[in-house]
Amino acid sequence: MTCIVGLKRGGVVYIGGDSAGVAGLDLTVRQDGKVFQSGPFLFGFTSSFRMGQLLRYSFTPPKHHPDMDTMAYMVGPFVDGVRACLKAGGFAKQDNQVETAGTFLVAYQDRLFCIHGDYQVGEAEDPFDAIGCGDAYAKGAMWATLSTTGEPHDIDPEKAIYTALLCAERHSAGVRSPFYVLSTKKGGSA
Repeated sequence: MTCIVGLKRGGVVYIGGDSAGVAGLDLTVRQDGKVFQSGPFLFGFTSSFRMGQLLRYSFTPPKHHPDMDTMAYMVGPFVDGVRACLKAGGFAKQDNQVETAGTFLVAYQDRLFCIHGDYQVGEAEDPFDAIGCGDAYAKGAMWATLSTTGEPHDIDPEKAIYTALLCAERHSAGVRSPFYVLSTKKGGSA
């Protein structure tokens, strides 16, 4: 299920997502969004609505000490806090002593990170990323908006994300509108 797309542009990070809730061949268009803001963090999740609910309503990000590198913070205290939240909420799974959860994008300090099911923290070289069953279609659509310099054309960032989500909806049975896009823009909607 799902397509979540993130884009960094001009010091702002945008994350958009669809509204599909999928179980096998059953589809429910959900009102509870997959993209939300929590303090200085912008989240977009796939894998499970339960995981998203825990991140949205139960997760309190740990303090980021100013002398700590942002990646070190994300890999250490941030992920440790996510793990504790998901365990307490009964979502984290353990198999053969390996703990796993779900996948989500998170924007923090003008950067776009992907937290994978094994809790690794990824940061794409491209100014965009996508997750969910429609990710390949969305990444292709986002790449098509790039110029030869690797920077997006003059297309509006929200429009680029909507286009990527439309492409994913057209080609993936697990992606469905309506689509929602939020940004880290100061004073903007989030």
